[in-house]
Amino acid sequence: MTVETPRLPRVDAHHHVWNLQIRDQPWIAGEAMAPIRRDFWIDDLAPELASCGIDATVVVQTVASVDETVELLQLAAETDFVAGVVGYVDLDSDHVGEQLDILLDGPNGHWLVGIRHVVEAEPDPAWLVRPQVLAGLREVAERNLTYDLLIGPPQFQAACRAVAAVPTGRFVLDHLAKPAIATRTFEPWATQIAALAALPNVFAKVSGLVTEAGPTWTTGDLQPYVDHALASFGARRLLFGTDWPVCLLAGSYSDVVDAATTTLIMLSADEQAAVFGSNAISAYGLPMIGASA
Repeated sequence: MTVETPRLPRVDAHHHVWNLQIRDQPWIAGEAMAPIRRDFWIDDLAPELASCGIDATVVVQTVASVDETVELLQLAAETDFVAGVVGYVDLDSDHVGEQLDILLDGPNGHWLVGIRHVVEAEPDPAWLVRPQVLAGLREVAERNLTYDLLIGPPQFQAACRAVAAVPTGRFVLDHLAKPAIATRTFEPWATQIAALAALPNVFAKVSGLVTEAGPTWTTGDLQPYVDHALASFGARRLLFGTDWPVCLLAGSYSDVVDAATTTLIMLSADEQAAVFGSNAISAYGLPMIGASA
């Protein structure tokens, strides 16, 4: 009798939801964002996960709102496949620890696994190394929460300094810092990625790449960037994410899953299981997730 080895859980480590009747999303204004300027909720995502064999997800904040975070924590409590929430608190505040404790001590606080701020939108490229923000990052680390780095080229230097200043923290770089794939630009991104990856407490998400590549992308366009991320971080510090529904600007949910699978096909089965699942569990301290055989 042959006993099948259970399939390890597959995790989408980065997606969003929003309801424009509850809260505006100013960042999706403008003609380019028009295709996703509508409501996207968890019921829209569920069939996509089922069709692609995704067992669990991490839902990520979109706006600077603690109220949104509270709503996402409630969503996680009500949704079997949402394994964690990356929420928001004001890191540039005197009360970061208090804000975090209120969220963590709330009825759904155990679903909070990380914090994020849209650093790429900050006019100050050194925002991450402001003394107040560094103090806030230390409060995040002290509570065993992960911090998501959403940065662009101007913030790389500060990101390296901030990560080095909080060696006990766990950091996850979102969307490989959005390389300029559409223009086939590799530097200075490649050098910056390698510098950040040299810090051992940083993971990175293979996510959001199709959006940066544009609507006519191919997996060949993505491959050099994924290869460099893999060479820099290794297979044990990369996380798969779709960035749904933002990815719909350039491709379907299944397109993104297929692209990640293709660009990472050279990995061993164990390494693929890590990138598509267990690394997210480690990076975010997610609960063990049941998987099908």
